[in-house]
Amino acid sequence: MSAHVARTVARHVDHVFGVMGNGNAWFLDALERSTTARFTAVRHEAGGVVAADAHFRASGRIAAATATYGAGFTNALTALAEAAQARVPLVLLTGDEPTSGPRPWDVDQIALAAAVGARTYTVGRADAAATSVIAIEHSLTYRVPVVLAIPYDVAALDAGPIPDAPEPVLPQPLAPAGPFDAAAITDLARHLSEAERPLLLAGRGAWLAGAGPALGELAEATGALTTTTALGRGVFPDGRYDLGVAGGFGAHGAMELVRQADVAVVLGASLNQFTMRFGELFAPGTRVVQVDIAPAATHRHVGGFVRGDAALVARALVDELHALRAKPSGWRETVDVAASRAYETGPADGLAPDGRLDPRSVAHRLAGLLPADRVVVSDGGHFIGWANMYWPVAAPDRMVMVGTAYQSIGLGFPSVAGAAAARPDAAVVLTTGDGGGLMALADLETAVRTAGGRGLAVVWNDAAYGAEVHVYGRQGITEEPMLIPEADFAALAGAVGADGVVVRSLADLDRVGTWAATPVAERPFLLLDCRVSGSVVAPYQEEILAANRAR
Repeated sequence: MSAHVARTVARHVDHVFGVMGNGNAWFLDALERSTTARFTAVRHEAGGVVAADAHFRASGRIAAATATYGAGFTNALTALAEAAQARVPLVLLTGDEPTSGPRPWDVDQIALAAAVGARTYTVGRADAAATSVIAIEHSLTYRVPVVLAIPYDVAALDAGPIPDAPEPVLPQPLAPAGPFDAAAITDLARHLSEAERPLLLAGRGAWLAGAGPALGELAEATGALTTTTALGRGVFPDGRYDLGVAGGFGAHGAMELVRQADVAVVLGASLNQFTMRFGELFAPGTRVVQVDIAPAATHRHVGGFVRGDAALVARALVDELHALRAKPSGWRETVDVAASRAYETGPADGLAPDGRLDPRSVAHRLAGLLPADRVVVSDGGHFIGWANMYWPVAAPDRMVMVGTAYQSIGLGFPSVAGAAAARPDAAVVLTTGDGGGLMALADLETAVRTAGGRGLAVVWNDAAYGAEVHVYGRQGITEEPMLIPEADFAALAGAVGADGVVVRSLADLDRVGTWAATPVAERPFLLLDCRVSGSVVAPYQEEILAANRAR
């Protein structure tokens, strides 16, 4: 029966990540022997789910993870919760208890998966192929992870010839429908045509909808400035008038311009508290209209709502503007966008008052050294601001942030494997902290093995759980549990075949230039162990602290 699952899944999934155990051994045997899908071994079950997650975010193609039952399954739960929170489709193929009932070491995996937001499909001898297709269809339709479970006592059974299974049937993009939606689009087009300072804000949903070209036309037709969420960076095709990331990662000057907007259209963005700067993103007089496939507006500051696919609605707005003979506002030509996007770059020598590196100086210097053709994968932690502020990316699928949806750390190193498989010609740059890096250390070897000379990791090593220090240390809570004995990540990297460099000065970063100039096949994975100061607080963190004080 495992052969039915493997061959059916391999028709729709070209990559599987995971750890082999006795609950999934027969599945992996069939996958390796009778399909063209590639299997990449990771060293921790969470890493398999993380890699499948990162693969989708970097390519738009669904991938699979696999783990055994029991402890193997429970090890994967944090990563599964992250995928569910982030609305990432993937399939976790796992062993499960026998059909005769649980053994002493079995747990209720269906309940555990449901608790973190994932539905389970359990295959049987007669329906394995069809059930596998249904699971994939559900995952892609609702953009959620699913669990595909194989009971232990039927995994090795011969279920006969593999039956023909139907192709997954996926829904069409959600089109605005009816007179109310039509009137809302006409009304919004009229407001945009009359706006003096129009603004477009797009998120990951706009990218998934393929709305980039339509958004470019809409920005041109209205003369709007543009901005994006962290996960939507690069979705607008014309970067000359883009203010960068909205919210806590945004530059001060850019966010001041956002507050000047008189009409703001939000497309494919959920408007979470961080994007909205805890309610301070828009000025009180701004007319904010949201376009999304959600059933209703997702923030109380939204004054108008159009339910529909971002690409379809953007195209409809362009058509309406043309019908109105609307002219661009001209606002974007009157402002210095480049100056508004400027961030503080830290001291010239790169050193903070405590003698350790200022992370702003490191991030700014690295921006000019990293390969242009790159995918950035990010762990969670205080440091996430540095890459999002200082490292430009070409498109939303070039910035993979696994962990932030669930507020998790420790998912960074296995993300490299997923991005490397998804983008086999691009460099893969990991940004992680020392806390999350140590938590994910099992898959440091996976990152080095899978990315090879295309891989580079930047470890922001401040010998602490930085976010906790800045949030709770300031409140007088003892900092001892928040501190980490300084780990030598460069040495750890060397132990698994990478080139590790301890970075204590900006001059030490010159190693990146040498590495980038070396042919990929001739260079190792490079890890930069950046000894940064914990005294420099990311602006988004200050925003969070201010919001907490105001409560």
